[in-house]
Amino acid sequence: MRSVTKTGTPATRPVVLITGAAGGLGGALAEAYARDGAELVLADIDEAGIDTLASRCPGALVAAADIRDRAACEALVAAALERFGRLDVLIHNAGLTHRSAFRDTDLEVIRRVFEVNFFAAVQLTAAALPHLLANRGTIVVVSSVAGVAPLIGRTGYAASKHALHGFFDTLRTEHAADGLGVVIVCPSFIDTGFSQRALDASGGRVRRQRANVGRLLRPGQVAEAVVAAVRRRRRLVLVSPVAHASMWLHRLAPALYERLMRRSQRAELSA
Repeated sequence: MRSVTKTGTPATRPVVLITGAAGGLGGALAEAYARDGAELVLADIDEAGIDTLASRCPGALVAAADIRDRAACEALVAAALERFGRLDVLIHNAGLTHRSAFRDTDLEVIRRVFEVNFFAAVQLTAAALPHLLANRGTIVVVSSVAGVAPLIGRTGYAASKHALHGFFDTLRTEHAADGLGVVIVCPSFIDTGFSQRALDASGGRVRRQRANVGRLLRPGQVAEAVVAAVRRRRRLVLVSPVAHASMWLHRLAPALYERLMRRSQRAELSA
């Protein structure tokens, strides 16, 4: 892990650690929390991207880190504590998706998606949890509509998001008496480069365009929703009418939801 930092005394302002910070939503989260007066710890595997973000967030601790590695997670938390002396909010924003029918998908693709979306979040949480508990802090999980309803062509992605819900809802319950907040955020499609990094059935990059539903969310719009949700200690945040409609329609009329979703997303299974 490589870090860029400034020396200083332990923070008196809240300290926020954001993974996947070099992406569109990660950068928007960093800027939203900077405006909110937080101290920032920004991590991403993309060294060039995280260096660019550093120029927009003076005073932040910036780390090029692969959070799939347990030692990197522990080093990241240690660096945050050394720089700021505390940790108040941990935002699991790093993510990976695929767009391919399961029957065609190499199982290694599913494994890669789970390593980034689920296991990296679990092991970073393990490293950060004692320090979050010490400050009655908050964990934010950036999930998706795919965490509350099926999404065709993304079996591994949807499964990883459902796993996050199960894990972090249970973690919240285990630490209810300790004041730990857990906020799960489910946006619909966001206008970022995330879909361009999607894996295809063999683990390469998907070439075809993503089939979107509804108006694309702006990254800043989602970031502001996250800041507000943490302040209010929300449990589940559905960002956009599409997210609300998807969850409730799937719960109340699953066959209808699946029929509409197949119609809108059928291109995802095209060759």
